[in-house]
Order: sequence, then C-alpha cells, then structure tokens
Amino acid sequence: MIAKLNEKKSYPWIVVGLLWFVALLNYLDRQMLSTMKSAMMDDIPELAKAENFGLLMAIFLWIYALMSPVSGIIADRFNRKRIIIGSLFIWSGVTMAMGYASTFNQIYILRGIMGFSEAFYIPAALSLIADYHQEKTRSFAIAIHTTGIYLGQALGGFGATISKHFSWHFSFHSVGLLGVVYSIVLLFFLQEKKAYFFDPSKKSSVSYKFKQMLKGLGILFGNISFWVLLFYFASPSLPGWAAKNWLPTLFTETLHLDMSLAGPIATVTISMSSFFGVLIGGAISDRWVMKHLKGRIYTSALGLFLTIPALFLFGYCCDIAAIVFGAILFGLGFGIYDTNNMPILCQFVAPRYRATGYGIMNFVGISAGAVITEFLGKAADNGGMRHVFVLLVVVVVSAIVLQLVSLHPKTIDMIEEN
Repeated sequence: MIAKLNEKKSYPWIVVGLLWFVALLNYLDRQMLSTMKSAMMDDIPELAKAENFGLLMAIFLWIYALMSPVSGIIADRFNRKRIIIGSLFIWSGVTMAMGYASTFNQIYILRGIMGFSEAFYIPAALSLIADYHQEKTRSFAIAIHTTGIYLGQALGGFGATISKHFSWHFSFHSVGLLGVVYSIVLLFFLQEKKAYFFDPSKKSSVSYKFKQMLKGLGILFGNISFWVLLFYFASPSLPGWAAKNWLPTLFTETLHLDMSLAGPIATVTISMSSFFGVLIGGAISDRWVMKHLKGRIYTSALGLFLTIPALFLFGYCCDIAAIVFGAILFGLGFGIYDTNNMPILCQFVAPRYRATGYGIMNFVGISAGAVITEFLGKAADNGGMRHVFVLLVVVVVSAIVLQLVSLHPKTIDMIEEN
C-alpha cells in the first residue's frame, strides 16, 4: 500500500501534508514556553525576571542559528527523510523532558538541546518540498507547509491556558509524546526525492563530500544575490522574532491583561493572520512569477510593507482594537513575505546547494532574532519595549529597498550550478 502511495501523482502534495504536521509540532514545542512564564514561576522563581526569560529564548535561538548552516550542508548530502524523522524524535523527547525540569539550569540546557535538534528540520523539509514541486506550485506548496508553522505558533499561545487548568508539566508531556509517536508514523510514509545525484563512485568518500561542501559554499558566497538574500532574510527576523517571543508580554503591559488571556490573543491573532498570509502570498507569487521573473520578489516586498504600520501601532497605541489590528496586519504581511524565501532562493541557487543556502539564511536570521530577543528582555525590565518595535521600521524599509533594487533573477528555477 505504501509503495502504491509513493507512485501516485498526488504524492508531492501528500509529502506537504505529512510535513505540515511536523512543522506544526516544530513551532508548537518551541512557542509554548513564551506564554507559560507565569505558570512556571512558582516552581522556577528565576523566571520572574524578564532578562532570565529572555536568556531562555535566546539560548534556543543562538544554538539553532549556529547549527542551521551545518544542518543545511548535511541535508544536501544525506537522506533528508532520516534527518527530518530524527530531528522530530529528539526535539519531542526534549519537550517531554521539560515537563520534568525543576530548576532554571535544567530548562536552560533543554532549550539548548531543542535548538540543536530543531535546526535540522527546516532546511531539509523545505528543500525536499522544493524538489517535489516545480515552479508552478512551489510557493503554494511551501505556503501550505508554512501554515503548519503558524498554526503551531498559535496553539503554543494556549500553553498558559492549558497550564492554568492542568499544569505546565502536563503541557510539555502531552505535546512531546505526540511528536514521538508521529516520528514513527513518518518512517512508513515519507520518502526521499533528490533532484540531483552525486557521482555514485565518489558519494561515500569523505574527501569528496568535503570538497563538494567547500564548492557549494564558494558558489553561494560568490553570488552577490545570495548576500542580498542574507540581509533580506535577517532584517525582517528582528521584528519577526520580537513579535513571536515578546508580543504576549507587550500585550500584558500595554493592555493590562492576564497572561492566560494575553498569550492566546497575541499569538493566535498574529499566527492566524500569518496562516492566511502565506496562502495569499503563495498563490499570488506562483501566478505573478509566470508573468514576471521578479514576481516572487514583488510579492515578498509587498508583504513586508504591511508590517510597517503594524510596528507603529505596537509602539504608539494603548487601545486593544488598534493593537490587535496591528497584530493582524503584521501577521498577514509577514506570512506573505515568509512563504517566498525558499522560492526566491530557488531562482538564484541550484538544487544541490539549496538546503545549505537556506541553512545559512537561517543562521543570519535566527542570530538576528537572538539579538533582538535578549535586547527586548532588558528593554522590558526598563519599560522601553514599545520604542524598540517602532525603531525596527528602519530595518524593514532598508530590507525592502535593497531587495527591489538589487535582485534580478534570470530564471524561475535555477537548474545549472552558478
């Protein structure tokens, strides 16, 4: 039955569906902690200080960032099915273990391990989807996969709500167990597909793989467009991660709401609007690029433009309707931008180097996220968080201008090596 399933014309979409749930768990597991601070403070008093909470978020991001280029290189050279399943199994086990933690140091170490294991998923998954889907469906396929990320982020906002009715331990245990079980399911249904092949006589040679790695890095960093993409990916990561990790706290301070209510409002609003944003952005991008080679770039820039008024609303408004509207606008725009990063990369980088390229992009993007997460932790203690959100407008505008001026794709789908 499984063999027949793999032969179906619809299997590329089945792959998207299988990975959709992994993407959901990927963000659900990491996001839960952002709204469970109050529930965990009684057992782990160090969490009462915003700077310590920021450190928990940052350790995940720094390790995730540092491992992303490595994970991309590995995904380009080894079986991505095994990488995806192994990554899911380990981070789900870590999530279960967090439910047993009793000290700040234990949570800190486990967050680091989670960052290590989750870093292997996105480059492998997106390059696998890109190999299964060509230019006419690539953005929309990645958009569907990305909806899983945003739904997971939204569900993570209910961590505090579940903890209030059960316990924070139960939240981690139940979600972690779900991921472990699903990793076993993927063993039977997920299949690898390489759009390229290394020389069979050399593919097992360590020296050959090392030379290919150096060649790939040389090709990527010798491409001016790739440098532009790095900046373009990193810049929106500053407001993106600021919103993901600190918007619930901003809601509690600005609107004077309990975290059990502010958490779901913040995460669900921004995540569900991003959910629709990626679908809109994917559909528009796939159509626009067939008429104009810069169609994906224009679509992405349009999405980022929508985040600008949202950042002003976060910084200057104290009315719940205005801030929620800002969250909807931000999520919609960020989703339109987010779904086009890998498809734009595919216009400049050949298949055998895409996971590596995306891993490096993840490195700079997540590093930027780690910086802003730590910075906002200190700003929150000093009461200056809202002003930081407004200052991020300058970064977003710079990214939009640089991308529109500098990126000039020559093809919808780069096949030959640069």
